[in-house]
Amino acid sequence: MESFGCISSVLGCSACVALTGVVFAAYKLGVIYQLFHKTETKSPRHGGESVAEVLRAHGIQFLFTLVGGHISPILVACEKVGIRVVDTRHEATAVFAADAVARLSGTVGVAAVTAGPGLTNTVTAVKNAQMAESPLLLLGGAAGTLLQGRGALQDIDQMSLFRPLCKFCASIRTVREIVPTLRKALAIAQSGTPGPVFIEFPIDTLYPYHLVSKEFAVKNPPKGLMGKIVSWYLNNHLMNLFAGAWETRDVSPLPVHIPQATDDQVQRCIELVSRAKKPVILLGSQATLPPTPAEDIRKALENLGIPCFLGGMSRGMLGKDSPIHIRQNRRDALKEADLVLLAGTVCDFRLSYGRVLSRRSKIIAVNRDKSQLLKNSDMFWKPTIAIQGDAGSFIVRLSKGLKGHRCPEEWPQSLKAGDSTKEDANRAKANEKTEHHLNPLKVLHCVDELMAEDSIIVADGGDFVGSAAYIMRPRGPLRWLDPGAFGTLGVGGGFALGAKLCRPESEVWIVYGDGSLGYSVAEYDTFTRHKTPVISVVGNDACWSQISREQVPILGSNVACGLAFTDYHTVADGYGGKGYLVRREDENRLSDIIKQAQRDAKEGKATLLNVLIGKTNFREGSISV
Repeated sequence: MESFGCISSVLGCSACVALTGVVFAAYKLGVIYQLFHKTETKSPRHGGESVAEVLRAHGIQFLFTLVGGHISPILVACEKVGIRVVDTRHEATAVFAADAVARLSGTVGVAAVTAGPGLTNTVTAVKNAQMAESPLLLLGGAAGTLLQGRGALQDIDQMSLFRPLCKFCASIRTVREIVPTLRKALAIAQSGTPGPVFIEFPIDTLYPYHLVSKEFAVKNPPKGLMGKIVSWYLNNHLMNLFAGAWETRDVSPLPVHIPQATDDQVQRCIELVSRAKKPVILLGSQATLPPTPAEDIRKALENLGIPCFLGGMSRGMLGKDSPIHIRQNRRDALKEADLVLLAGTVCDFRLSYGRVLSRRSKIIAVNRDKSQLLKNSDMFWKPTIAIQGDAGSFIVRLSKGLKGHRCPEEWPQSLKAGDSTKEDANRAKANEKTEHHLNPLKVLHCVDELMAEDSIIVADGGDFVGSAAYIMRPRGPLRWLDPGAFGTLGVGGGFALGAKLCRPESEVWIVYGDGSLGYSVAEYDTFTRHKTPVISVVGNDACWSQISREQVPILGSNVACGLAFTDYHTVADGYGGKGYLVRREDENRLSDIIKQAQRDAKEGKATLLNVLIGKTNFREGSISV
């Protein structure tokens, strides 16, 4: 009897295991879900409509794309709900444009591209957004849910490509997942340290049931039991794909979580700053992120009266001629400073990995990202206080805590005097004659003097743009766009497109090197079609000069550095814009030509000034401070 009881127990356990397995399989196959949620086989709706509904609810105004059949339902649905769909000539440009919108609007920038090569073309732009900490949503097409890994057209493992680049990656498996997955992705993109997120849409999750069902139909199914199993599996997969797809769901934004300094940390910093005689603030791009308005940060900085060095997106934060904005001699100022506030600034190559900071200085570091906050602190520098929190709101709280206190005026005045001396020397260099063509410094000074007060400057290049960073002065907050720490060439067309759409009333200037122009000159077609009349100034010295100036003396060869004095202005004409060739003999008319370009832009023409420039010995280093 004992043996019989043991056998019964074993059989009972086996039955439980088998039943558990059946239930789990039914759950994974969606059989249980289908018992409670209807599949509306007659509905003409499609997954693209769910995408558009969520994007509209999150305040998205623009969707950048290069069209592909995998993503057509998203584009059509977005257009129907009033989201402007802007198609570009390269997928990277679509992502760069979305990046610019994110930076200037305080929302998430959105791009949609097709499967396979459409997505691989975006990799550099997505990495740039990651390093620039831009909240960006990339929507990508994909092979059908049952065809992935089976050799379908443009089918690759896209998730493996984007997981290292994005804060969040997801592949939609059923239509009902679209809304909650998008809401989650959009919140993650903006929370903590902002960055890109990626959602993959297999093609059968975007098209309507009646079309997808045709693809699932088996023309010659196997006979017998195997045929029945295959037919049941395909039909169940189809029904589960659309089960509960059109039930009412919440599409509103989820909460965004932003780290903040504690009251105790702010108070300790107030005490340090109040005792400092020679404090300096290094303001980075991160300080411009939401939720603190840039205007509030500007007022806080002015109330503190502490000399500021502005880098990246924070350029222009203090306007054109602020007495506390210091543009030159940063290394010398840091040696003399007794307190340095790194507000969203990172000790990477741009600060010589922290080696430019004096060991005698008190250092306050504020950054949303812990790894960036403490980068290289184990080697070359040590923070007195390290705060993982939002830099913009920290500055406002610091200013309120120091109400009535100002930095001793003789300190910013002495730094400003050094600024004037250096800038007078730079202006003198601008008046020198180059051996051939126009002096690039003179060209940049002339543009700076004539551009409108509401201008946005887009920097895309090396040598010419490096000079522009020290000469051109953004007139206000969020009026300078450069790639950031990744140093990517090719951002110009996309950044300018996004900027002009966000600020249609503003002049948008692209400062191009002739090398970088090659990446996005085709976007003059986009500027024309979408009526975004930007102005480009191309420093054409027929060379990758930033590389050549070191390669030639070190290695004795100019191989691969030489370009040609190409007629880029003609390319702009061909794409429906307006191009001008500017040569040495046009030097006395330079101002008139720039003013004509401004008039052309106001009349709706995207304009390109192809300026032939000579060589100078002016060299100031990286632009992305």
